[in-house]
Amino acid sequence: MTRRWLRWAVLAVVLCLGALAGCAQMPITGSVGKSRDSATTRGNAPQYIPPGPRDGASPQSVIEGFFNAGSGYQNDFTVARQFLAPAQAVTWKPSQRTLVYRGSAAVVPTGRENEYSYEMDLAYSVDSQGISTPFPPGTKEHLDVTVSSVDGQWRLSKLPDGTAIPEETFKVLYKSFPLYFFDPGFSTLVPDVRWFIDNSGVAKSLVSALIAGPAPYLRSAVATSFPQGVRLERESVPIVDNTAQVDLTSEVRDASFTDRQRMHAQLVRTFSGISSVVGVTLRSNQSEVALEDPTTGGNIPQPTVDPQVPAWQVAVAGGELVRYADQQAARIDGLRSVAQFNPREPAAAQSQQVYAFLGDGPALYSAVPNQPARLLESRTRLSPPSVSPTDWVWTAGPGATGATEVVAYRPVGVAEGADVPHVAIAPRWLAGRTVEDLRVSRDGARVAVLSSRDGKAVLQLAGIVRGPDGVPRELADPVTLPTADAGARRVAWVDELTLLVSGLSATEPVAPEIVSLRGGEPRQLPPLAGIHSISAGNGEQAIYAQTPAGVFQLVRTAWTEHGKGVEYPAFAG
Repeated sequence: MTRRWLRWAVLAVVLCLGALAGCAQMPITGSVGKSRDSATTRGNAPQYIPPGPRDGASPQSVIEGFFNAGSGYQNDFTVARQFLAPAQAVTWKPSQRTLVYRGSAAVVPTGRENEYSYEMDLAYSVDSQGISTPFPPGTKEHLDVTVSSVDGQWRLSKLPDGTAIPEETFKVLYKSFPLYFFDPGFSTLVPDVRWFIDNSGVAKSLVSALIAGPAPYLRSAVATSFPQGVRLERESVPIVDNTAQVDLTSEVRDASFTDRQRMHAQLVRTFSGISSVVGVTLRSNQSEVALEDPTTGGNIPQPTVDPQVPAWQVAVAGGELVRYADQQAARIDGLRSVAQFNPREPAAAQSQQVYAFLGDGPALYSAVPNQPARLLESRTRLSPPSVSPTDWVWTAGPGATGATEVVAYRPVGVAEGADVPHVAIAPRWLAGRTVEDLRVSRDGARVAVLSSRDGKAVLQLAGIVRGPDGVPRELADPVTLPTADAGARRVAWVDELTLLVSGLSATEPVAPEIVSLRGGEPRQLPPLAGIHSISAGNGEQAIYAQTPAGVFQLVRTAWTEHGKGVEYPAFAG
C-alpha cells in the first residue's frame, strides 16, 4: 500500500505543479460543499483521480481501495462510492469527518465473518466544519467495516461516515482559512482557523462554517452577527466578477441594519483568504440585501482587524520601569519609583493607564500613574504578567490548595487603598501543570498559555469567557498548538495568527520558534546565547530578545545588537 501511495502522491504533485504555491502546508480539514454553479472560484487543490475497484478483488483490496479513494474529492467522491454497496453509496457522508493519519494504514481481519478493521496512527481528526483535533504520535484509531457480495463482487456494506487520508496527502489537498467572529464588544474581529480542500466549493464551505459558529474553544468567548436559524439559500456561493454572492434565508432580511453590516464585515474578512474574491454581497432569495439604513444613512464603525501595539516597549533600567524606544530608555510620566520592589518581567497596557511587574516574593504589583505601586498577588510562584486591552492584569500560579489558578486584576480607576476587583479561575485542563507564561491576545478574546509538567512544555490557546459586565469568568477548553521545544518557557504574540515561543538560558544558545495558528511545523529562528526574555511587536520584523550582552533584534536571519542598559523589554499586552 505504501508504494501505491507514493505513486499516487507523485501523480498528485504532477497534476498540481502550477498550484503548489497555494496548497496547504499542514493538517486540519472539513467538509466541502458540492456547488451547482459554474461561477465559482477555481481553487488550487490538485485533481487527484484514484483507481476504481477491480473485478475479483479480495475484501482487503476493496477496503484498501475505498480508503485510498478518499482523496478523490471530485464529483462528491464518485470513485470512492464505487467501492460501496448500493444503499451505502447513497447514504455515505464523506464530509462528516476526515481522519488524517501518520505513515500508512492497515486492513486487519477482526475474526468475525466479513468484518475488518482499518487501523492507523491518528494525527488529526477534522469535523465537517473544518475544526481540527490533534493527537500525539502513537494514538491508535480503527474504523470497523463490513463487506458483502454484490453481483459477485465484494463491496463495503457497513462503514462509518467520513474519510481517512495520509498526512502527506492532506498537506497537498487542504489549506487553512481563518473565519472571523467579533469580540464581545463588536469592535474587533477575531480569527478562528479552519481547514478545507482549496477547490471550487471552498466559498460555500467558509460561509457554512461561519454561520455554524465558532470552534468550541472560542464558542463563549466571541460573538457573531448571524441570526439564529439562518442558512445558505442554495448549495453554492457563486463568485461573479470577483464578488462572492452570499445568498441567505429570510432571517437576514429580519436582521437590523447594524447586524447586516456586521455580517458583511465578518464575510469580507473571512473571504480575504480567497485571492479571487475582492468583494461580497449579502443577498436573500437572489436579491441584494441593503446594508445601510435609508432613513439615517448610518454605518457602524469598521471593526479592527489584527490589532497593533505601540512601537515602544516597557523595560527595567536602574531598578525602575522605563519606556524603551529607538534604543533609548526614558522615564514614564507620572509613574512613581518601584525600585524598592526589585522589579522584573514588566508589562504595560496599550492605554498606558496601568503597568505591572513581578517583584521579590514572588509578588505581582501594579503601577498606575500618580499612585504608589500596589501589591496585587503573592504566591509561591507566579508567571510574568500580561495586560489585556481592557486593562486587566493577568498572571498564574498555585492557589491555596496547590491547584493552578489564573488570576486577573483591574486596578485602573481604583482609589488608593481600596480593594482591586479581581477574579481567580482554576481551569481543569491546567490541573497538575505549572504555567510558565500566558499572554492575552491583542483582540482580548484569547489567551496563549505555555505550561509544563515534568519539564515538558505545552502551548495551548483558550477563549476568555466574560460576563455581561466584561469581567473574566473562565477559560474555555483549549486547543493545543505544535511546539518543537519541550523546554519552552516564554510566549509572545507576533500578530493575530502568529506566536513567538522561546526557552531561557543563562549562557547556552537558545533557538526561539515561530508558531502559526494556520498550521505547519514550528519554524526555528537562529539561536542566541543567554536569552533572558523575548518580545514581539507588529510582525516578524519586530522580534527582540534580551541577553546579558544587551537587547538584540532579529533582522531577517540574524540577531543584531539593538541596545544596552535595559532588561525585560516587552511590548504592550
